[in-house]
Amino acid sequence: MNFNKDQLIHYVENIFKTVGLSSKDSHTVADSLVAANLRGVDSHGVTRVPIYVKRLKEGAVNPRPNIKVIQDNNSTLLVDGDDGMGQVIGQKTIEIGIEKAKKNGGVHIGVTRSSHFGAGAYFVKQGVEEDMITFAMSNAPSTMAPWGGVRPYFGTNPYTFAIPTGKKEPIILDMATSVVARGKIIMAAQNGTDIPTGWAIDNKGQPTTDSNSALKGTVLPFGGPKGYGIAMMIDIMSGVLTGAGFGPHIKNIYGDFDKPQNVGHFFQLIDINTFMPAKLFKRRINQMIDEIKLSPAVEGIDEIFIPGEIEHKMEQTKRKNGIDLSKEVYDDIKKVGADCGVDIRDYEGKRNDTIR
Repeated sequence: MNFNKDQLIHYVENIFKTVGLSSKDSHTVADSLVAANLRGVDSHGVTRVPIYVKRLKEGAVNPRPNIKVIQDNNSTLLVDGDDGMGQVIGQKTIEIGIEKAKKNGGVHIGVTRSSHFGAGAYFVKQGVEEDMITFAMSNAPSTMAPWGGVRPYFGTNPYTFAIPTGKKEPIILDMATSVVARGKIIMAAQNGTDIPTGWAIDNKGQPTTDSNSALKGTVLPFGGPKGYGIAMMIDIMSGVLTGAGFGPHIKNIYGDFDKPQNVGHFFQLIDINTFMPAKLFKRRINQMIDEIKLSPAVEGIDEIFIPGEIEHKMEQTKRKNGIDLSKEVYDDIKKVGADCGVDIRDYEGKRNDTIR
């Protein structure tokens, strides 16, 4: 089923309103999920609506959190998310971060008592619009074993770096520390398809292409021990340093419905103007991009891409042509909408979006 961006956002936000989120917060969550679909990161898109709604209904997530700064040293902050929706906490944090970085030249922000915040690109794009180099990282429930181990300890622990360029699209590196986000394996299991070799091992430590066996085992870190080491550093910054959960002390988003997750995040924003005028920086970064683009490519490669460029192109296409959802995802969000008294048929087939 193909959806217009605005109508899909409208449908999803109306679902979240029925389970206690304010209109503003419902829009933030819906907007962030659809933004992931637009960029082709479907594992962090509207496929998450059913599990978010369930956690809200079960009381594992606070629909009306009192998000507040509990430590403020101007250049370092600690934010208490009050067990709210991760996207809502992340949005509040990035707004605080932009304000502080403009005042002080930069800021480091730890976040405790949060939950899954979706795709990090949603937040860092807001920082680069203010001429700030922006980093966001998060820990996650245990799905990845330490290198050489079998039992999961770390999460896929994603991190996102964003650099302003002055062009239509910033440089955005948005990735998990696993070979792939676990959400892609979940989607494969939902669709009844296998996964490539090298994504995961089963609960006996053997390589597997069976998506269900992979979910019972552990995802693998990218780059072997290098990815494991980076996942550990992110867990230290996001979890240990902030007072949030870390390793196996973070509650499973797909279980533990009677307890908040206590996910931790860590944000960093750097005002480029404290180093050099932003216009000069953008000229220099664009020189780098142009030189990379002109680099000789190996046989069979037509174009060398900059991080985030493929996702930007996909976003422009989907804004124009609509977002395609698989039958499985469509059925899932249709059912959760019906359970909440929101009829998906009222939001289908409406084409009024424009490219922005």
